Amino acid sequence: MSRPRVVVMGSANMDLVVTTGSLPKPGETVFGTDFVMVAGGKGANQAIAATRAGAAGALLGAIGSDSFGVTLKARISAAGVDTERVRVVYGASGVAVVTVDAEGENTIVVTPAANSAFTGLTESELTAVREADVLVAQLEIPVGTVTQAARAARSAGTWVVLNAAPAQPVPVELLDSVDLLVVNEAEARAITGCGREDPAALLAVVPRAVLTLGRHGAWYGDRDGTAVHVPAVKVDLVDSTGAGDAFTGALAVAWGEGREPVDAVRWASAAGAACARRLGASVSLPLRTEIDALYVPAGGDSGYVEAS
Repeated sequence: MSRPRVVVMGSANMDLVVTTGSLPKPGETVFGTDFVMVAGGKGANQAIAATRAGAAGALLGAIGSDSFGVTLKARISAAGVDTERVRVVYGASGVAVVTVDAEGENTIVVTPAANSAFTGLTESELTAVREADVLVAQLEIPVGTVTQAARAARSAGTWVVLNAAPAQPVPVELLDSVDLLVVNEAEARAITGCGREDPAALLAVVPRAVLTLGRHGAWYGDRDGTAVHVPAVKVDLVDSTGAGDAFTGALAVAWGEGREPVDAVRWASAAGAACARRLGASVSLPLRTEIDALYVPAGGDSGYVEAS
């Protein structure tokens, strides 16, 4: 099987991750137990996730001219991602401050910085989009840039996967070029006003959709009449920070390989679960062998177990 070409367009941030016994309340100071600094951002994470899952992955985005930018590009490249077209813009790189508690739950504050300057796609960047099997994009970069790329992909027959995060309204001109929408409940509500009580509302705006439900699994539906709940995979939860990005990256790979959509969601769920077993985002994104080891085929036993 040839490796699908997956181009990921999105943010690259330096993640500053602190672990603590409990997340601080407003005005409260708590002691941390550990600290790591890792490459992150939904774009970088999903590009690494897709590459580790078996794709020929490439990232389109922007980093700053600061030391974080140098480190970001080196670490993303070291993961096997093609970073040839990643722009370097003067100023600060994107930064995310992540706090993770003892139960694996997290809070995240993101400063976009260089990511906000990623506008006006070049012909080289558009060529990369047109030549890909799958384009994956998120909303941590300007929506106009995502729309430009999605339209170019649609005109060239490249599948478009939109992970509409962070939660915000999505313009119709972008949704019209999306083949598969991946959202959590907050993101679904921002687009349709509905969450798990009516996930099929997403099919009014896109032909296929996945609603991720954390420990409760995921819902997949399409306009051909498919509506399926895929249970989560059993793991001991350590850090859920990168699980959604692992899911989306693996889903793009599975779809690019020609898997049936529901099976692709099952395989992607295994990727998300594998990622949640370790601390950090990009450093926890699983290899293909790890995904296969947790993959639960249709009819298999599944569920979700938190770490004690």
